[in-house]
Amino acid sequence: MISGRKVVVVLPAYNAQGTLERTYRDIPMDVVDDVVLVDDASSDATVDVARRLGIRHVIRHEKNRGYGGNQKTCYTKALDLGADIVIMLHPDYQYTPKLIPAMVSIIAQGVYPVVLGSRILGGGTLKGGMPVYKYVANRALTFIQNILLDQKLSEYHTGFRAYARHVLDSIPFESNSEGFLFDNQVLSQIFHRGYEMAEITCPTRYFPEASSINFKNSVIYGLGVLWISFCHFLQRRGLARFKMYEPAGPRRLY
Repeated sequence: MISGRKVVVVLPAYNAQGTLERTYRDIPMDVVDDVVLVDDASSDATVDVARRLGIRHVIRHEKNRGYGGNQKTCYTKALDLGADIVIMLHPDYQYTPKLIPAMVSIIAQGVYPVVLGSRILGGGTLKGGMPVYKYVANRALTFIQNILLDQKLSEYHTGFRAYARHVLDSIPFESNSEGFLFDNQVLSQIFHRGYEMAEITCPTRYFPEASSINFKNSVIYGLGVLWISFCHFLQRRGLARFKMYEPAGPRRLY
């Protein structure tokens, strides 16, 4: 715990057997109380590796639900365990778990209720191996999103995030996409609820074992992100109403 807050790390995993151990070994367990791994019907030995490492809470989807579906199970389980602070960390070792104490402290001290690990802050993104087209797309989408959401984030597409419990309790994340758009919907919902976010610089790591979506899916993702941002703009201006901005209802068990 930190400042009396229970900290739970959630790992949304899919075919992560090659990187899971490196990720897990770097998690600072002097700060973290529990770790939850949700395996989205991987075809490799991710679950076996997780159990060998002694991860206490391992959940396996019998059918692949997608990245968003995986996170829904992650957050529901973390909240069920009584988490006060939830850290979402990709188990592909792209992001360093060594930043967890800093992210948790910001929330535990009541400075901000949400913290994002940004790959863009610090300027080492391309040196870390991010493909140029992904970098350009990230910057372009972020620029448009900041305008439509009236915010100033350095990026909306990081897979390293920390949330205070009351933030997750206040948004209907179960109604979000089962795919990659889930993350952007969550940020839109959080901003719509009036919460502020902090960002900290996170080193970028790209290597063959790290997860990544292909160019075609990247284009589809980008178009979806623009649509979510436009919906947020319309909702904020009172020009339309969307279900994703309604208050959260009772939680559905994983």
